Amino acid sequence: MDWKTFQALLSGVNKYSTAFGRVWLSVVFVFRVMVYVVAAERVWGDEQKDFDCNTKQPGCANVCYDHFFPISHIRLWALQLIFVTCPSFMVVMHVAYRDDRERKYKAKHGNTTQLYQNTGKKHGGLWWTYLISLFVKTGIEVSFLYILHHIYDSFYLPRLVKCGVSPCPNLVDCYIGHPTEKKVFTYFMVGASGLCIVLNICEVIYLISKRVVRIARKARTHRRTPPLPLDVPLDVYKDHFDNADKIMSRRYLKDQPPSFKTATKSPPRISGLKMEDRFRASAPNLSIS
Repeated sequence: MDWKTFQALLSGVNKYSTAFGRVWLSVVFVFRVMVYVVAAERVWGDEQKDFDCNTKQPGCANVCYDHFFPISHIRLWALQLIFVTCPSFMVVMHVAYRDDRERKYKAKHGNTTQLYQNTGKKHGGLWWTYLISLFVKTGIEVSFLYILHHIYDSFYLPRLVKCGVSPCPNLVDCYIGHPTEKKVFTYFMVGASGLCIVLNICEVIYLISKRVVRIARKARTHRRTPPLPLDVPLDVYKDHFDNADKIMSRRYLKDQPPSFKTATKSPPRISGLKMEDRFRASAPNLSIS
């Protein structure tokens, strides 16, 4: 398997990932691909050659090996890495589709117009594609962990297995090569897979919570400024916005701390015009008619 080509393909996914997605890619490359290529393949090597049984019956060792190892760990992990990283290419293909639409739109309407502000921004259909890819990756990880757990009995590798499958003449003892080393690598790869599942769940929560906050913020701003009907004349619109500015300025002045001028300003005197009017009304009219 050409892991360099595999790494080159996945490097394009890093541009459109969130912070959790970049950490997930780092875990996949460092703790899974690198460990797989550098150490795990050499540890397993030719497993069937190291599988010894205490009998010379022809075919007995082959049948017992196939019974206890229906699929090799190393090949199962290779399939897991391929299937887990395939959903990430959905995002790359969606961005490529957007780029193609943007190119055709500019060719038709001119370079000054644009269909998308940013083709790699996770809005609309790309957001759903990214979210679905996370669910698919998590499902694949869980499925492969279940398969490994079901086949190898809680990821455990014993030193000795007893086999009575035909054509073995009786119950035969078979010994697995490097059982402790294989057990350590198995637990390590299972732990790295579990870490990737946790990162995928955190990224799903992050994307959904960010979307909910954005929708709540838009609803709040829409509630603050109710729209006017379309049949209202323009001067009513002007008065509406002027009154809104006056209300906002009053609220601003009310929230401001009192200044020196407002604190030393004398209170307004009560007008005595009403009292004078009473005196004038009660006084006799001395004017000569």
